[in-house]
Amino acid sequence: MRVLITGSDGFIGKNLCQHLAERPDVEIVCFGSGNSISQLPAMLHGVEFVFHFAGVNRPQDPIDFATGNHGLTQALCEAVCKAVETTDKKIPILLTSSTQAKQDNPYGRSKKGAEDSVFAAAESHGVPVHVFRLPNVFGKWCRPNYNSAIATFCYKIARSLPIEIHDPMGPLTLVYIDDLVARFIQLMDGADVSLDADGFATVTPQYSTTVGEVAELIHCFKKSRETLTTERVGTGLVRALYSTYVSYLPVEEFSYCVPRHADSRGVFVEMLKTADSGQFSYFSAHPGITRGGHYHHSKTEKFLVIKGSARFKFRHIQTGETYELITSDAEAKIVETAPGWTHDITNIGNDEMIVMLWANEVFDRALPDTYTCPL
Repeated sequence: MRVLITGSDGFIGKNLCQHLAERPDVEIVCFGSGNSISQLPAMLHGVEFVFHFAGVNRPQDPIDFATGNHGLTQALCEAVCKAVETTDKKIPILLTSSTQAKQDNPYGRSKKGAEDSVFAAAESHGVPVHVFRLPNVFGKWCRPNYNSAIATFCYKIARSLPIEIHDPMGPLTLVYIDDLVARFIQLMDGADVSLDADGFATVTPQYSTTVGEVAELIHCFKKSRETLTTERVGTGLVRALYSTYVSYLPVEEFSYCVPRHADSRGVFVEMLKTADSGQFSYFSAHPGITRGGHYHHSKTEKFLVIKGSARFKFRHIQTGETYELITSDAEAKIVETAPGWTHDITNIGNDEMIVMLWANEVFDRALPDTYTCPL
């Protein structure tokens, strides 16, 4: 499939281009800031779908709103309609408009004019159209210090720069770029159309939050390197915001150090802590060294030997029942400790042993739930 993307060098355009470039069945024609309106008819040759993102939102002269939004869209629609007349091929147009199209100002009127041009092409020539009135879109490659608070917050907080918040309770409706691109591609591939009550295309999920809540979350992402405690970054808005924040890290911040505790036995390093699902660490042990020799009432642990050979020993603290097993880096075997069993691990190899460790709770020095009991 051959597709035309206007605004291909913008935020949404870059992300869509990258996703489509990963598909061998798609050929991309790019209309960017270096192209002119006069090139549109020739660029439409062989095109089967048009993504129209190009537009103006911060011109020096307000007159440019009309030419850069309404005028460009009108020219595109005329070229598409001409293609319908000459080839009888109806090329779908997907337009990204803005919720600002409801406002009576130069920008809003220009976006409304662009919408009207697309809808007129649908009515006059049967062109399939998908018009999105988008709220705030965020994600990687959005330009900071321009028109996205999310991009600006991420960029500045990642660099320890101050941010300005005029109204922490100011509402925000957000759409994540990957969700938006996925919906665009679905429509390109012929998915069913979903419209709101006003006839505009819809995308889900949309997240409702506030400026203050977003800023606080991004600050927490930065602090997590010091506390080692991560936010719940696996799903939803927090996942999308975290991914966005990390994409704005300067390259010198791609790595960071965590506490490393060393003694005669080896080292112990904490990597990551969670709010309610424990923590991840690793430790080493020299040949012949035994670690552990304790039990827990509630705490549980999972061990994975990633270098060397280990002997695990267990004894039930009430019945005296014992158990022993040997494992090594030759097999990916998890060894789990059970409450009420004292346990230890010994390096039985000739080289340093390294073991990954997950505990189901973050270590609390005041309440460690760890009781010495040698085997």
